[in-house]
Amino acid sequence: MSNNYFQFKQFKIVQENCAMKITTDACILAAWTPILLNSSFVLDIGTGTGILPLFLAQRNNFITIDGIEIDLNAAMQAKKNVYSSPWYNRIEILNGDMRTFNFSKKYDLIITNPPFFNNCLLSTKETKNLARHTQSFTYLNLIYAIERNLSPNGYFSILLPLPEFLIFEKTAKANSYYIFEKLCVKHREETKINRIVALFCKTKNTNFNETVLVIKDTQDNYTQEFIKLMQPFYLNL
Repeated sequence: MSNNYFQFKQFKIVQENCAMKITTDACILAAWTPILLNSSFVLDIGTGTGILPLFLAQRNNFITIDGIEIDLNAAMQAKKNVYSSPWYNRIEILNGDMRTFNFSKKYDLIITNPPFFNNCLLSTKETKNLARHTQSFTYLNLIYAIERNLSPNGYFSILLPLPEFLIFEKTAKANSYYIFEKLCVKHREETKINRIVALFCKTKNTNFNETVLVIKDTQDNYTQEFIKLMQPFYLNL
């Protein structure tokens, strides 16, 4: 998915001005995250290309979505992607720093595919560092931003690699956010889990639903579970 554009069944994403390109992981996050009843307002933190709001808008006709992006070029690209979609009237792209931005509402669902990397070599491109590394937007920054903008009964959905997720989960628990549903993602059945998508809320759950999604089978074909998840979006599925 490294082309300058990606054509989905109902919309097109142009990504040449975005540091972070569309990934299968982000598509899984957007396609899987449940939109619970009575969820009206959704916020995407670090919207990048606008991929998450567009997936969510296609899935649900009753929500409105704001996407915030700190990088101006990426925000402008996301706006163009939204304006050319069928759901331009339900999605707003905002350019700003999540740590200080004053939103006009509280959100029922906050979704995010945040910077992954904590202790990796930095790129020579600052925009890529903003998108991929946590040195300027830490997990604690993220929790504080969620706390300020999530409605009292709201929940959030996050995608992270397994090692980073374990770090984030400790930060979330320390701030009284607890998992109530989890998706573990594996590239193939024989490989280890490498991505986690999890839902968090303020209610402590001793038992929660945990499922595993395998992307490809032993013949390198998409699994039936992956096809079912992505069929509404991917061409040729």
